[in-house]
Amino acid sequence: MIVVTGGAGFIGSNIVARLTAEDAYDVVVCDRLETADLAKWKNLAKHPIADFWAPEDLFEMLERHAEVIEAVVHMGAISATTEPDADLILRTNFTLSRDLWDWCSIRDARFIYASSAATYGDGLDGFEDDDSLSALSGLRPLNAYGYSKMLFDQYAARQSDRGQSPSQWAGLKFFNVYGPNESHKGSMKSVVAQIWPKVAAGETVTLFRSHNPDYADGGQMRDFVFVDDVVDIVVWLLDSPHVFGVFNAGSGQARSFLDLANATFAAAGKTPSIAYVDTPEVIRDKYQYFTEARMERLRAAGYPGQSTPLEEGVRRYVQDYLASADPWR
Repeated sequence: MIVVTGGAGFIGSNIVARLTAEDAYDVVVCDRLETADLAKWKNLAKHPIADFWAPEDLFEMLERHAEVIEAVVHMGAISATTEPDADLILRTNFTLSRDLWDWCSIRDARFIYASSAATYGDGLDGFEDDDSLSALSGLRPLNAYGYSKMLFDQYAARQSDRGQSPSQWAGLKFFNVYGPNESHKGSMKSVVAQIWPKVAAGETVTLFRSHNPDYADGGQMRDFVFVDDVVDIVVWLLDSPHVFGVFNAGSGQARSFLDLANATFAAAGKTPSIAYVDTPEVIRDKYQYFTEARMERLRAAGYPGQSTPLEEGVRRYVQDYLASADPWR
């Protein structure tokens, strides 16, 4: 059995889709579906999961099935960088992760969890996924979400150094992931999903104007990574029980928002029409102009997968999902 927390969410449901298709495990989802019209349930509807657990029952159910649980894939989190309740963020993103770590350590279950590129803060010190406790403690996130993820990475490294860890553990610092099953995320959806309605209608889309002289309007750069690529990493880790540590999960190549918008128009067969608006002042002083995952450590650990080129990933997302009458994976 593999338990996927947050399994009805964006990345979690794509992991569930892959694991249930391979038919090697009983796949259990722990999540909240919230309101029916939010459609998180549709992220799971095509996949034969073995069970569905409410978060408040998680540890009771873990104990009930302890003898058959091979791994916990912990994707459940508050991922909104704009969430104002820091205590809620810490309870959800740190305390629950800590308790799951401890349970997996005691019960000899493997543990793979979602960290975040938000731990790198403004990125001025680079994006090297050094997972030593000293390196992790030197990061300076810009928001409570990034702090909660950094805090748990530190906990994992400290406990591992003490020999108090699951038989396998791995944290993945996700960069800008895009792909199917993110419609429930509202303002936190990928830029592809956010601009898609206007692209489909042949209307003008807006991007943020640059307020940094080193970057042209639309030239702000991110490591955009197709969700299938991060699922590949998770599945590889499940197949590689000797690999442990905190790793970047990105494409390894920064691309501009203009590139992303042009790729979305091209996938729709539309002529690009793009305008620029000022970056809101409330986020302007914290705005990142460049992110790019260093992927060397994951490669050195033996990961053989290749990242999907931006234009190909956007084409698949648009043509296979966003433009479909049934856009759920």
